[in-house]
Amino acid sequence: MTDATRAALLMTFCMAAFSSNDALMKALSASMPLGQALFLRGAGSTLLVGLWAAQRGVLLLRLDGRAKRLIAARAAAETATGFFFLTAVFNMPLANATAILQASPLVVSVAAAMIFGEALGRRQLAAIALGLFGVLVMLRPGSEGFNIFALSALAAVVSLTARDLITRAFPAHLPSLTAAVWSALAVTVFGGVMGLSEIWVWPGLIEWLLVAGSCVTILAAYLLSVAAMRTGGAVASAPFRYSALLWALLLGFFVFGDWPDPITLLGAGLVVVSGLYALRITRLNREPGR
Repeated sequence: MTDATRAALLMTFCMAAFSSNDALMKALSASMPLGQALFLRGAGSTLLVGLWAAQRGVLLLRLDGRAKRLIAARAAAETATGFFFLTAVFNMPLANATAILQASPLVVSVAAAMIFGEALGRRQLAAIALGLFGVLVMLRPGSEGFNIFALSALAAVVSLTARDLITRAFPAHLPSLTAAVWSALAVTVFGGVMGLSEIWVWPGLIEWLLVAGSCVTILAAYLLSVAAMRTGGAVASAPFRYSALLWALLLGFFVFGDWPDPITLLGAGLVVVSGLYALRITRLNREPGR
């Protein structure tokens, strides 16, 4: 098995872990408010990622002022992404929210071109335009499906884009685990503060199992993501990020009995196809002699 094949498999399993985490959190929505769910998952995730960071010796790393500001900004963007996306997941079909989130790589490309001056060719711009049109098809402004929860999923795309752009600005010496610990802690604090305005419930056995499963799957997703990047790099693994939509479709159907309507599936298909095409053009442009 080549490194590229291993990276593809690792990224596919990574997306399965992320989608499973989303499904577990959606299952919690039946009996637990969002703030409490964020707090409990965040606390467990902070503990697990913190132990891993401590084992790697990067938990108490001394940081300069710029690194601290970047970590704080990334933690804020991560918190916003968790809030907006889970607000959508709690109130709309899992596959619908996941499909909208798949537009984030396209938005990142546009934002990177504007901020970092990264070049975009005509074919890439055409692919991005097609993908954004696919988002509009899914949202359908003016229809019943165009509501605050669909807009929340769209806001998650914006905050996820900000998170990725901030991560690109990280200095080479800054370990990703250090940022992950602070991000998990920020989500925990935000969930606790948000929970002050909610009526908390004492979790039963099922709720505790869902929370534990959510903590484990989010850590597994992070581990698999790092392994995929180290094995085959971003070019080999990036296309398989779109497998998240397939996992969300399967989990949404078999666990919650949800299946997107044909128009939503059409829009999701446009986003995925345009994203894959844009990635292919980027790969070709990076090949020697091009």
